[in-house]
Amino acid sequence: VQLVESGGGSVQPGGSLRLSCAASGFAASGFTLGDYVVCWFRQAPGNERAEEVCLSSSEVTIHYSDSVKGRFTISRDNAKHTVYLQMHSLKPADPGVYICAAAKVWHHTSDPDEYDFWGQGTQVTVSS
Repeated sequence: VQLVESGGGSVQPGGSLRLSCAASGFAASGFTLGDYVVCWFRQAPGNERAEEVCLSSSEVTIHYSDSVKGRFTISRDNAKHTVYLQMHSLKPADPGVYICAAAKVWHHTSDPDEYDFWGQGTQVTVSS
């Protein structure tokens, strides 16, 4: 199974981006991305990986960090095996590598061992 993020880039403060996390390789397992909780994490230089927002398999948003609440929206298109992160009102504090991860059981943690699959990340830069 592979998770591949895309959609990162450089925007000015107040701008928007939509990130995608596309899954492949599930067929042999009998599962799909739709069976997993998917979270987006932000890895900023010198900081620990932060769990920003998570979406359950039943499409309920089960976690938003305080820093992104009201500005970021997570959604999924199970037919496309993809989870999205719509980011609005981007701030200078938001930059980093955004990484998606999938877990069959969500433990509300950034511990990599608690997730079944991780992507490589996509870079987001916010600067004027």
